[in-house]
Formats: sequence, structure tokens, C-alpha cells
Amino acid sequence: MQKSFVKNAIAMAALVVATPVVFAQQGTSSVQLYGIVDAAVRHTNNEGVGGNSSLTKMIGGGMSQSRWGINVTEDLGGGLKAIANLENRFLTDSGSTATANYWQQSWVGLQGGMGRLTMGRQYNVLFDLVTSTYSSFPYSPYMEAYKPEIGMSLGARANNMVKYMAEFGAVRGALQYSFDEKDVSGASAKTAGGYLRYSANGISAGIGYQNYELPQNAKVDAWTLGGSYRMNALYFNLGYGQNKLKGTPGPVDSAIVGGMWGGDTNGGFTRGAADKRQMAKIGFGYQFTPQLNVGMHYYHAKQSGSPVASDNGKANFLVAVADYAFSKRTDAYFGVDYTKVKGGSNIVLDPISRARDRTGITAGLRHRF
Repeated sequence: MQKSFVKNAIAMAALVVATPVVFAQQGTSSVQLYGIVDAAVRHTNNEGVGGNSSLTKMIGGGMSQSRWGINVTEDLGGGLKAIANLENRFLTDSGSTATANYWQQSWVGLQGGMGRLTMGRQYNVLFDLVTSTYSSFPYSPYMEAYKPEIGMSLGARANNMVKYMAEFGAVRGALQYSFDEKDVSGASAKTAGGYLRYSANGISAGIGYQNYELPQNAKVDAWTLGGSYRMNALYFNLGYGQNKLKGTPGPVDSAIVGGMWGGDTNGGFTRGAADKRQMAKIGFGYQFTPQLNVGMHYYHAKQSGSPVASDNGKANFLVAVADYAFSKRTDAYFGVDYTKVKGGSNIVLDPISRARDRTGITAGLRHRF
């Protein structure tokens, strides 16, 4: 009887251990590790105290922000797939984390014939639309060291988000909603939005809207529209974006909006008490050879709505980049950018130098795996 009991126990244990293997064999599962390692030397003028100093430094990402990530896909049968993504951003020059969020993306979802549903921290609809439809450059959507349009994207990502995307032929649409889960710092906030996009025969166009309910109950309404045309080696694009701050922002609200609109990597300039910012952009790219791509982009921004006249003004941004591919994975790049602001005396590129114009030169190397 004891031997029979032992045999039965061993059989039951074997069945339990074997069960997950049986389930795993029902569908195909894959785990992909990917990443970008990018480092550059960047020189700028009109930085530092007094506004007339120059600065040369190594940066941890010139064309792209360095990252590594994991993509997971599992075939659940019947055309349904489980998907997940984890992505960390880091600085190549120091090896440190690039942002406070260790995972800049961390989501899980399902994808099938009716579309794709994802939950977690992920890109918002404004970033998705511009990146996929009328980004600055065809071979790399933005230059990490200089990307003025990102300042209009409400942070580019959101926590606690549910996003649904569906595609029907040439038309794609998406909706997002992020839950209001304020943390101690007030960094979390509720968002909602969506976009519609058309893309066929080299022509892409779209329009998107998103709101952002700030922790102290002010709100930002943002929308964008634009398009691009791709014909053989030529790429042409244009777009428009607007952020409108509504309500009476508290100190936390003001800091969040100022952070979105400011920052030298965004080509940003100080907000003051302005409640509206608009930006128009136009650019082109051309692939001279299979290895050599060039592109140029111009942005014009206007800030208004402050009762303090010195907060209201305009900015012009210009960037040109040449990229040479040694292989499909490794490339070198050289970029020149120029920023000039005008208007009220508070319209400056940063509060330390109080510069009103700046030139940047960036040269770097990037590897993708």
C-alpha cells in the first residue's frame, strides 16, 4: 500500500510538472532582446553664467537615447497573441539611468484581428501619431540631442494607461485612457485621447488629440495634425501642434508643464506664466546613397497668454543632420542646430545663461541590436 501511495504521488508530481509544458506547446512563444547604444560629443555656445560661454561635453545619446528592452510574443491560437514590452533608457557616457523611471515602457497586452489592447506605462497617442506619420527624419524619427517637437507631446508617455489601436487597410485609429493615480510628487495624472491616421502610396496624414488633467486640477488640451510624402529617396513632412493650459495651475501643475515645454534637448524656452504654445514644423530628407542620408527641419513656435507681457514671445529652431551607415546596425552622424528666441525679456533658453540664441554641433556613433 505504501509503495502504491509513493507511485501515485510520483505520477501526480510528474503530471503537475508536465502540465505547463503541454500548454506551452500549444502556441509559439518568443522573447527578443533589443537595444541602442549611442554616444556623441556635443558643442554649444551661449551656455553657462553670463550667457557667452561655450560648452563641449560627451552625451549619452546624440541621435537616439540609448536603451535596452525585451519584447515578448506568445501565440494563443485563433489569431490571438499575448504581447509585452519592458524598455530601460540609460546614458552611455556614464552608464546611469537616463530618467527617474527605470522602465520607460512596461506594458502587457493582447493583439488579434480586432486590434491591439495594451496596459501599463507606454507612449501616448500624440507621440505615436507624429512618430509614425510625420516625424522629423525618415531614418530616425528625432535627433535626441535636439527635438523641439517633443516639448509639445505632453511628456510622450503616460503611466497607468490603457490603449487600444485598430487598423483597417490604410486607416489606423487609437484611443488611450490613463487612470488618475497621483503619487506623493504629483507626477501622475489622468489622460485621455485618440488619433486617426491614413497611410498609402507614400502619403501619410493624421490628426490627434489628448488632454492631461494635472494633479492640482488644471488641465492641458493638446492636438496635432500633419502629414508626409515619401517618393523613392525623397521624404517631405509638415505638421502643427498646440498645447493650451486651462484652469488655475498650482505650483506642482506649473512645474510639470514647465518641464514638458522646457529643456535644452527639446529646444525649449522658459514658460513663465504663458498658457498657450503653438508650433509649426516643416522638413525634408534625402537618401543620396544606400549609406548616406541627410535631412533638415525647421520649427517655429509661439508662446502667449501670460498676463506678464515679458513671458510672451516666439522661437525659431533649425536642425540639419547627415547620417552614414557602415552597416544595417551601425552608423555615424553629424548634426548642426540653431535656436533663436525673441519677444519678452523672460523668453530665454535657460534661466542661468539667459541666452536668446544658441548653436549646437553634435557628432556621434550609434549601434542598434
